[in-house]
This record gives sequence, C-alpha cells and structure tokens, in this order.
Amino acid sequence: MDNLLLCDPDRKCLNEIAEALPALVLTGAGVSVATGIPTYRNEAGTWLRSDPITHQEFLKDPRQRQRYWGRSLLGWPAVRDARPATAHRILAQMEAIGAITHIVTQNVDRLHQRAGSAKVTDLHGRLDRAVCLDCKTFISRDQLQSDLLRLNPGITRTTVSARPDGDADLADGIVDSVTVPCCKQCKGTLMPDVVFFGGSIPNERVLEGKLALERARCLLVVGSSLQVYSGYRFCKWARDSNKPIFLINPGLTRADDMATKWRIDADSGLQAIFERYCEHRKEQNLKEQGINSA
Repeated sequence: MDNLLLCDPDRKCLNEIAEALPALVLTGAGVSVATGIPTYRNEAGTWLRSDPITHQEFLKDPRQRQRYWGRSLLGWPAVRDARPATAHRILAQMEAIGAITHIVTQNVDRLHQRAGSAKVTDLHGRLDRAVCLDCKTFISRDQLQSDLLRLNPGITRTTVSARPDGDADLADGIVDSVTVPCCKQCKGTLMPDVVFFGGSIPNERVLEGKLALERARCLLVVGSSLQVYSGYRFCKWARDSNKPIFLINPGLTRADDMATKWRIDADSGLQAIFERYCEHRKEQNLKEQGINSA
C-alpha cells in the first residue's frame, strides 16, 4: 500500500472496508484479467464479444455443440495454463486470517482454489470438467481435450482469438468440420460443467452462498459488473439485511446506487485492503491490551 497514492475519499473507503470485515466476497471476471483471461465487458458494462451459446441452443442444436467444442478445443489451454493473480492469492491469505468468510465466484476458471482458498462456491460451475447429460458421469477437461485433438487434427491455434469463458472465436466455415466426442460410458452428450446463459444455477449453490452472506458482516464485490442477476441478487440480499456493500471495480456496475464503490483494479484494491486490515487488527489489539492493563 506504500506505493499506492490514495486521495481522501479512497482512503476513507479503504478504512470503511477494513473495519467492516469479515466479508462474503463475490468475484467476477475482473479478478482474473491479470492472468491473461479477458473479461466479457468493458468499463461501461458493454458486452465485448459475439453472443454466447445459450443453454437451450447447446441442448437442441448439434451444430451449436460443434461450435462450442471447436472453440473450446483452442480456448481451453489458456484457462488451464493460467496462474492465480495477486487478487486470488490475497483472497486466500484473507481467508486464512479470518478477514473473509467465504468466496462466491461467477468465474469458472478455478483460480481461487489454485491459489489456496478453501471456502469457495463456484456459482456458475467449473470449466475443468465436463458431464454427460445422459448418465451424469464426469470427465476431466484435460482428458476431453485429448479426445478433441485426436478427432480434430486440422484445427489449429492460429484460427482463433481468446475468449474469457475458456473457448475462442471460431470461423463459421470451420464449425461444420468439428467432430464432437461422446460419453465413453453411454455414448451420451457431453457438456462442460458450467451454467450457460439461460441455464439454471443449482439451488444448493445459491443456498450455500446465501448462508455464507448471513454469516458475514458485509458483502465485498470484486471485479464484477453485476449485470447478471445471479451475482446482483447477493447485493439485494445484503441490502435487505442492512449489511454494508462494497464494490471494487474500475467500471460501472449494476449496484452502484446501493453500495460504496472504490474505482480500482482487483489486484491493487485487495492488496491495500489486506494491508489495512492487518494494520487495523494490530491497532485493535493494542487498544485491548491498554484496556486490560488499565
């Protein structure tokens, strides 16, 4: 924090966050952008990419499944090889010292777990495995990658550009040539273990996150525009429970009108919060020692 020059409003916000902890932390794509995984939206909240595949399209249209798995063949290595950023590592440290109670993430990259966080709800699922829609068998994404490469030797990395959800932009002319693996157990349809747009989040994940919010003193949202209701509702729940809401985001969010916002990137903001929280704890301990010795 010594290298971070703060104006008075930012310093006030930082102190408010540190004093309000422990928090339930809700994270979005902004915490992973420093790893090289791009975000979905710009700072104005505008969608940056072509329309994503929806849950209904994936289920009903074989060509959409070709499109998804062809893009995923080339986009998955970027997510697989990504390493946790400062934000992920700081959140793991904050969990270890009791500054946060739980993480609910909208990301599917599993970088929180790789950084050492133990109490994490993958709200939208996890990209490192697929599931058979027929027999419900799971298959690791790396194993599936081997099958995709074997069945599609003509698709090369040079044909695409990276996307934030573990796939890539793929030319329409290539889609029809994609061969999609099937489940080795029952020959059923394989789907990434994630919640596509238009899909439903399992109730147990929502309940786990809501209960974690009840145990926390505040809600800290990091790197999410909150445009998707699955994340935004946590702000509504916090507001209804009179819990402080803090936003760490350089751009616009859907909850700007109900929260205290610090316009800063995830890495810098969390580093400063962690250091200020540690200072705050030392100050509190000194006060308590003074009272006890009086």
